[in-house]
Amino acid sequence: MAAKQRVRDEMRETTLGLLRDALARCERDWPLPDPPLSDPDFPPILPASPSDLSQRILMMFDAETALFDRHMQSTVEIVVPYKMSLTEEPYEVHERWLLKRKEEVGERILFAICTDWLAMALDESAPDSDRWWMALHLLNGLCHQPAGQPVHQGYHLLESITLASRPGAWHGSGGSGPHQMSWDPHSVLPRMGIIAHEVGVTAAQWLMTRLEQGDASRRLLLVEWFALLLERRELVGPLELSSYMDRLACDAEAALPVRLAACLPRLIEADLDQGKRLLDLLSRREEVLVERALADVLTRLFRRIEWDAVPLLERMLESSDIGVLAAASSTVGDLRFLDESRFADKMAELSTHPQILVRRNLVSQLRNYITMFPDDERGVFTTLWADGDEVLGIRLRELMLRMEEVDTDRFAALAGRIAAHDTGSLEPLFDVLAVRRPQRAAQWRVHFEGKGPRPAGSQSEEE
Repeated sequence: MAAKQRVRDEMRETTLGLLRDALARCERDWPLPDPPLSDPDFPPILPASPSDLSQRILMMFDAETALFDRHMQSTVEIVVPYKMSLTEEPYEVHERWLLKRKEEVGERILFAICTDWLAMALDESAPDSDRWWMALHLLNGLCHQPAGQPVHQGYHLLESITLASRPGAWHGSGGSGPHQMSWDPHSVLPRMGIIAHEVGVTAAQWLMTRLEQGDASRRLLLVEWFALLLERRELVGPLELSSYMDRLACDAEAALPVRLAACLPRLIEADLDQGKRLLDLLSRREEVLVERALADVLTRLFRRIEWDAVPLLERMLESSDIGVLAAASSTVGDLRFLDESRFADKMAELSTHPQILVRRNLVSQLRNYITMFPDDERGVFTTLWADGDEVLGIRLRELMLRMEEVDTDRFAALAGRIAAHDTGSLEPLFDVLAVRRPQRAAQWRVHFEGKGPRPAGSQSEEE
């Protein structure tokens, strides 16, 4: 027990220090919003000042020692790896291991305490307005970095505030099933959706605005919350999420629009017009990192806005950044779902692109191109075959070898066009084919030399 007491004392001191730092960060954010729930017999009374509220929180922390011990025990069980926790005396054996992670444990304990206070404040049967002020004040101070507990636990508490529902409630859950004792097969109950609470929305927006007006770390944390909030489409409109995203898209810190670009597809699903406006704002940014982020989601944008994504693709294909060109050229295949002719024209245009990486990326789309245009009137396949790049040549030979197995007619037609330009360029292909199937390679050589008939379909093609 001596080791456990030492760990407890160290953890408590560290947690108290983290608590004071959190309260110091939110001293200027005043006044606090009204609680969503309140008891008419005990109307809420706003504390006199932020320093008075901070002092009250520190006093409550000192008084609720049993609450601290309970949260420390549960946090240690989470932090200590499973195999290590199987020992009989985890504190004695892993004392040093735990003390090295005391700040992580302390942060988890503070979020757990804040969650308990918020649960009391949002208890429909007996809401505690005093706990509301304490929980919101503390939560505002704890949310200061875009990593760890502030991201996921902070978002969970933000969602609970928006819905005016106790943390941990399964929002939007379905009815009971046949595996549960409460199931009634004859009952017909309407399923309740996720409904934002008017006062809760105001409080949630207050917290979001505090993060927006904070430093770069707090603003980036807000964007991380956006990515999670977009999974709850019912909350996008009430929280006016798009207005926050529009402002942050113009932020001087490039990391914010980069992260916002990853949120674009979900925002478009939730609100098409708002998503297009955000896309327009992000596409005006000149930073390469933002351009790369948009290129990464280009395929997902094609599936959602279709033709409206084409100008973005055209602009990216003119970029000077090799990363953007690589992502954009890999997305060219999405054009075939909109216009097959435009897809083929773009393939022909890029087959002579000065960047070799762009030309290499076209190989993944050649199968679709040849299926749509077996005659290759634009000469895409022939142009790439004559390119001379070894990596490109290896990929094309592998494609031709597979085509020789499954579609002899198309193979013969393509190889014939290649031979018409340069018969010798087929030799590397026949050399590889000779290793796999010497007889077939000899037959094709004789055929293209004009000394024999075209070989019959392969066995795999006949099957």
